[in-house]
Amino acid sequence: MALLTVRDLAVGYEGRAVAEGLHFSVKSGDYLCIVGENGSGKSTLMKTLLGISQPIRGQILIGDGLKKNEIGYLPQQTQVQRDFPASVREIVLSGCQSRCGLRPFYNKEEKRLAEENMARMGVANLADRCYRELSGGQQQRVLLARALCATRKVLLLDEPVSGLDPKVTLEMYKLISSLNREGITIIMISHDIPSAVRYASHILHIGDSIFFGSKDKYLESETGRFFLREHEGGE
Repeated sequence: MALLTVRDLAVGYEGRAVAEGLHFSVKSGDYLCIVGENGSGKSTLMKTLLGISQPIRGQILIGDGLKKNEIGYLPQQTQVQRDFPASVREIVLSGCQSRCGLRPFYNKEEKRLAEENMARMGVANLADRCYRELSGGQQQRVLLARALCATRKVLLLDEPVSGLDPKVTLEMYKLISSLNREGITIIMISHDIPSAVRYASHILHIGDSIFFGSKDKYLESETGRFFLREHEGGE
């Protein structure tokens, strides 16, 4: 059974659709990359999947025992967020908020989970550092640790390598891929189609034409061949 099933979905804002006719499903263990032109509605779709934005029409069905508060999310960062004056430990712990219910404090289990995920992401030694003093790559690892505190099942990542240098970008892709191999389902927006094709199991391409299917089928499709040629031509 699918974790997420999307049927005839239209997403947008102020009643205006920026993407419509979306049909796709995500099963446990999938690595779905959402690609497409700038302004095609990729981030709007992700916010709609999370319930931050409401769909204009269509259905989003959650199954396979997944609950809405069991989805980890790494959004695109604004400059204000990059300068947030909190410690790494405080940032990561905040990922446990959905577990707290009405409790105004974190319990021992949540604190232990935060420590485990900082170690998992290689930032345990930075726990007492101020988040805004970290490099871009370190900040993304901290945000991944935070997202992992919210889920053991699904991560939604909105351009997690944006603004990172090539070496750190490769490290981040490998880290996300290792999480997927551990059994975490990945849904990731990427502007980097060649890397998306390298790491993903499935591709959702949004634009003038919409494609959803396996990576291999995408490589065979007219849409996939066109956009890969465009990227290679721009290099």
